[in-house]
Amino acid sequence: MSQVAPAAGARTGVLYWLKKEALPLLVMLGLLAAARDSLANHYQVPSGSMQHTLMPGDRVVVDMRAYGLRLPFTSVELLHTGVPQRGEVAVFDSPQDGTRLIKRIAAVGGDRVDLHEGHLSINGNPLAQAGTDEVEDFGRTLAQLDLGQGGGPDITGLTVPAGKVLMLGDHRGNSADGRYFGLVDAKALYGKAARVYYRRGEGFTWQAL
Repeated sequence: MSQVAPAAGARTGVLYWLKKEALPLLVMLGLLAAARDSLANHYQVPSGSMQHTLMPGDRVVVDMRAYGLRLPFTSVELLHTGVPQRGEVAVFDSPQDGTRLIKRIAAVGGDRVDLHEGHLSINGNPLAQAGTDEVEDFGRTLAQLDLGQGGGPDITGLTVPAGKVLMLGDHRGNSADGRYFGLVDAKALYGKAARVYYRRGEGFTWQAL
């Protein structure tokens, strides 16, 4: 009896700790993970393919609700909250090898695309005005290009099918983008990059994209 009673007391103590301490902690961690997967997340820029907009090492806030509120840890859409727009910067998985990338939405379904020497035209309209060759006007936003390594591969007369988007880097001559891996399903975009919150050499910042 004297040996059984302490063992039973120890088990009771463990169960009490699991109920009062461990379970609430696990629930909280699960909720945080679900919120990160469905509401907001962050991304660290790995390369210079989006210069001058984004620099290597930049940490970016990603709005997971921008293109649809999804069931946590799945691709099932619970609520339609928006569609990808030209000029937005988005995070997605490469259709080539699954690598998570960050690029600009250069064109959406129905757009006719021409890209020559790094300069983009949509439906016959050049986005860069005369005298501003390295700034493209997407209407809602301006893209500061880096053409220091040229413009990369050209595109001629591409019409983007419905439900697809063309993703390009702002550093046109140094970006493995849609010119290499093809178009991306609009529904497959992971989220919209909203702000840079940290930059090497500058520290914490809050720069809108």
